[in-house]
Amino acid sequence: MSTTPIALIVGVGPGLGMSMARRFGSEGFRVALVSRGGARHGDYLKDLAAQGIDAAAHVADVTDRDRLKAVLAEVTADGDIELAYYGTAPAQQPVPITETDAAAAQSAFEWVWPAVDMVHEVLPAMLTRGAGALFFAGGLSSVRPMPMLGQLALPSAAIRNYALTLNAALAGQGVYAGTLTIGGLIERGDIHTMVAADPGRFGSLEGHTLNPDDLAATAWDMYRSRDRAEEVFDVFSG
Repeated sequence: MSTTPIALIVGVGPGLGMSMARRFGSEGFRVALVSRGGARHGDYLKDLAAQGIDAAAHVADVTDRDRLKAVLAEVTADGDIELAYYGTAPAQQPVPITETDAAAAQSAFEWVWPAVDMVHEVLPAMLTRGAGALFFAGGLSSVRPMPMLGQLALPSAAIRNYALTLNAALAGQGVYAGTLTIGGLIERGDIHTMVAADPGRFGSLEGHTLNPDDLAATAWDMYRSRDRAEEVFDVFSG
């Protein structure tokens, strides 16, 4: 087993997930990437290798609890997970909040349970070592009413509350929890690419985007300083 700490990136994509991998990898972490498909893993690993970052990739649909658990076991067999980052996006399309029924709301929470499963698997070892960090990425609808997101606002609020409550519960035990609350299109991400390709439908992106490298740099600062549990990024407030 390697003694180099591992940064686990669950839900990696070309935007924030890869920026998190690059940032923590550049700080001396080995990186373990997890996403539902492996088609882009080769490019991700080449990107990281070109920067001298040791990385491995794993395929798991996070809603498959057995598969996620197996992947986490594979990663921990290689070393200690120092950072576990949950950055998957909800798979559902928004249903207007005024039309949301219990079934739609319950389906949206399929985004939350894998985060809880991840923590359940990695936290005990962190507590035993008295070291580690849990990070989450959530949406601005968790702190501001955004009706256009419909039922997806409900799990967003749950993820945020989970992170903040974990942070409070873990105080004094050497383990940190924090969340990035994101209000804006993340550059290089899949949603950004889709929106940018259809300006006639979505309009101009000017002033509505966030650089994922900046978000990852903030996450690194939060990890090091552990002086706050949340950072809010909001390009819509102005």
